[in-house]
Amino acid sequence: MADRAQPTVVAIIGAGPRGIGLVERLAENHAEFGGALHIRLIDPHPAGPGRIWRFDQSPLLKLNSLAEDVTLFTDSSSTIEGPIVPGPSLAEWARLVRDGLIRDVTPSDPALATELAGLGPKSFPTRRLQSLYLDWFLRRTLSRLPEGLTVTHDEDPAVAVDDRPGGRQRVRLEHGGAIEVDAVVYALGHSSSALDAESAGLAAFAGAHDLFYLPPSYTADADLSGIAAGETVLVRGLGLAAVDLLVLLGEGRGGRFTRVEGALRYTPSGREPRIVIGSGRGVPYHSKITSALVGAPPAPRYFSAPIAASIVAAHERLDFREHVWPAIAKEMLHGYYAELFSGHPSRVRIPWESFVARLDAVDPFGDDRHELVADALVDPADELDLVRFDRPLDGLSSVGQASTGAASAGLPLADVDAAVREYIRDDLDRRTHPRHSATQGLFLSLLQAYGVVLGIVDAPNWTAESRERDLGGGWVRYFSFVSSGPPGPRLEEMLALAEAGIVTFFGAGMTVAADEATGQFTARGSSTSDVVTARALVDAWLPSESVSTSDNPVLRDLVESGVGVEHVVSDPAVGLGGVDGVDAGADASAAAPRFATGLVSVIGADARVRRPDGTAHPRRFAVGPSTSAPFVGAFSRPRTNALAFRENDAVARGVLSSVAPATPTPPSAEEVSVHDLLMSGGSD
Repeated sequence: MADRAQPTVVAIIGAGPRGIGLVERLAENHAEFGGALHIRLIDPHPAGPGRIWRFDQSPLLKLNSLAEDVTLFTDSSSTIEGPIVPGPSLAEWARLVRDGLIRDVTPSDPALATELAGLGPKSFPTRRLQSLYLDWFLRRTLSRLPEGLTVTHDEDPAVAVDDRPGGRQRVRLEHGGAIEVDAVVYALGHSSSALDAESAGLAAFAGAHDLFYLPPSYTADADLSGIAAGETVLVRGLGLAAVDLLVLLGEGRGGRFTRVEGALRYTPSGREPRIVIGSGRGVPYHSKITSALVGAPPAPRYFSAPIAASIVAAHERLDFREHVWPAIAKEMLHGYYAELFSGHPSRVRIPWESFVARLDAVDPFGDDRHELVADALVDPADELDLVRFDRPLDGLSSVGQASTGAASAGLPLADVDAAVREYIRDDLDRRTHPRHSATQGLFLSLLQAYGVVLGIVDAPNWTAESRERDLGGGWVRYFSFVSSGPPGPRLEEMLALAEAGIVTFFGAGMTVAADEATGQFTARGSSTSDVVTARALVDAWLPSESVSTSDNPVLRDLVESGVGVEHVVSDPAVGLGGVDGVDAGADASAAAPRFATGLVSVIGADARVRRPDGTAHPRRFAVGPSTSAPFVGAFSRPRTNALAFRENDAVARGVLSSVAPATPTPPSAEEVSVHDLLMSGGSD
């Protein structure tokens, strides 16, 4: 870093998990670059937890990750240029606190003390406990700051950033002040956007008829007081946001869960509404897997990094569903059956070598796959049908069963409700019981495949439609449905709420209309012939990310000011370069299929903000879910060469290089791509 009277100043806008991870990487890489450095964290929320993981939220809300699967520390698996500085996972941290080896953490109330005392590797911690871990991580990082490096926290929100002479940046604050800095990193985490046309219409209808409508939002921040006790509320969505909603509308209103002869029961308080809940699939996300492999871990056979590279090379116009998904699907089958054969040999009738030789030739969705499995399995219930696995209610014909023919006209709601309850019981059994450890093989194969897909996301020959439809949505949602669902105990609670009459499952294909004739919301679906009306509606999923309509002014300013650009994808065949729509002439631009993703476009391994001319901004960087870089969640698993750590380290080093002109400059944006970072080894 160049010597100067004043220290170099770096602003990190956002002081949640990603922001403090960058502080740690800046601190650990600082010695290589030298010079006085001051980091200014800018966030109105507590530094460390940030808004989403702040301590001040319901003690009932939990992570959907096991304590042993959450870490903020690099480890020996991390392929990074900067120093590796190991530290405890959340589970290890809790043990160290209990053992008195970490002495600066004190639970603030009896419930938290009880949780900390009993937290084990397989526990699902509350968000408040995670908040303490994040706070401790930041304090530990600050205690290790090298000489010449300081950190402060500004609670006045940033609203805009201006380019200044000499490369300096001016961060304007909400209450009129401004901060002059040398580089800016946007680490904003999730933000909300203006309502889309459907949500805006539903909100207007609710306002005109004195109804309650909650658009997509972060459940912990939502005001649910407008939902009255005993009234019917329609809920669309069965993912993690819906799970949190049920927690707050059930136990959060005074009800209690107890175990009676091993079964979970719910005793209502009388303040709960009557919840009718459905979604596109009509079933909750699969619960987290707690069973362990019995046999050997499955090695990739049909979808590895080399195979993915060969698929990319073989197609001028690359489509995920046509070219990539079949290989992933076969890999999922391979992982599932490899564990069934090796871990439970009494449940198969042919040798594994014979099975896998035939599996090589089958269509993962075809009749030949079913014939192979029928020959191999003792119990047909052990079959993995990926079509049924994805859409378990399609063709529902009677309670707990599904036909193989055309979808029915719909069942009475009571029958659909009973079928979904049976599905949830079966899912819990398959995700937790040791005899179903093949499900763990399926999960591990899908997790490995997710990492491989990350390695090819910036291939130049993806069609624009596939980028937008699949890589930007469908594939990620499918992965979340299978692998990022709620803890098993949450699904037990959902069942208990249903059995207590608080929750009714509406099934698949749920649509809601504003019914002017009745002045209420009306729900219809593909599973049931019944129609349900209500004065309250909740759309229980997270708001979409859109930089142009974000409720975060500093994010909007990045594009509105003309400094950054929204990520746009387009077909490679018309000569537009594949991504971000750099102008290739009016005729080509008009002919190309183009999709605006709503994300801030970043380039290079160090996530520099892309300017409208396609070049990298020399002093601005952006990370997280609002950017075009791959996003893999707030936290990382230990010993997985986590992508978040690789990106944090690369960004920190890029920032330090950008304000250190005396040091060698990093490779240009054209020479270093996201692909280079992701293919450096491992996956989350």
